[in-house]
Amino acid sequence: MNELMTKIAEAVKREGIDLIGFAPRSRFENVPAQNNPFSIYPEGKTVIMVGKRICRGALRGVEEGTNFGDYALFGKNWLEDEFLSIATYGLVNAIEDCGWEACPLFPNPSEIAPTGVSVTDGRPAPNVFPDFDYAAVACGLCEISYNRIPMSEKFGTRQRFHMIITDAEIEPTPLLKRSVCDRCGKCASSCPLGAISETETEEIDICGKKMTVAKIDYTKCKVCKNGACPSRFSPAAKPDRVAALCNRTCVAHLEETDRLENKFETAFRKKDAWALDAYGKYAERDTESANVLGGAFSKDGAR
Repeated sequence: MNELMTKIAEAVKREGIDLIGFAPRSRFENVPAQNNPFSIYPEGKTVIMVGKRICRGALRGVEEGTNFGDYALFGKNWLEDEFLSIATYGLVNAIEDCGWEACPLFPNPSEIAPTGVSVTDGRPAPNVFPDFDYAAVACGLCEISYNRIPMSEKFGTRQRFHMIITDAEIEPTPLLKRSVCDRCGKCASSCPLGAISETETEEIDICGKKMTVAKIDYTKCKVCKNGACPSRFSPAAKPDRVAALCNRTCVAHLEETDRLENKFETAFRKKDAWALDAYGKYAERDTESANVLGGAFSKDGAR
């Protein structure tokens, strides 16, 4: 096992992996079969989450309102399809060179309905879509923010993950004890569409780690013109909100309050953020309350 951990450490450095965490099978005992990685590999013993950062500069064009395409490449498509996939493949090879099997998994939204029928009684219908948000917490890398986005100590919400299941038993990473998100609610108050509730919340419990998250109206997120992107996997899935105004406000706040390990010489937000309503028109806002004064939705959701 020492040889395996040495090979993993070498691969992490060689492949430029920014985040890695390990979780035993026991941390997934309560996950439904349709979202459980061990439905895919029943002989597996350990889940590994492999993360690469979304470089802050990939969000710069969206924050300034001048360039949206490069975030889609360097913050999303290329990052998942190329950079992170190649790094994960290299780590899988290192594990299998030590004689342990490793099953790499690409992220897919866990809320997508299963397709097909079960191949035998007692098995879930294909395809199984592992819950990556759950796994990021279970592997000790993240918590779920008030805005319902996985948040790490190092990068906040700026990372993407791939998953590996292996039959090697690897010492688990402790769950993240510190709360990176301070539940300030600025993600909610900054949303021009009122999609994120400032008062309605629920508690998520992952492996005993309890996190308070907001109720979110994703039908509003899907018409957001403030940096949210439709899911590239399925129109039924939740939109990607990493570059949306709510999360960019979170990025700015985490840095202003010195809550992240990845630090910068200059502030992320250098001027008042731009905001559009659901129709793409400028949404004038009351900066004291963050209420929309002229938008498609009021803060209570009425048109």
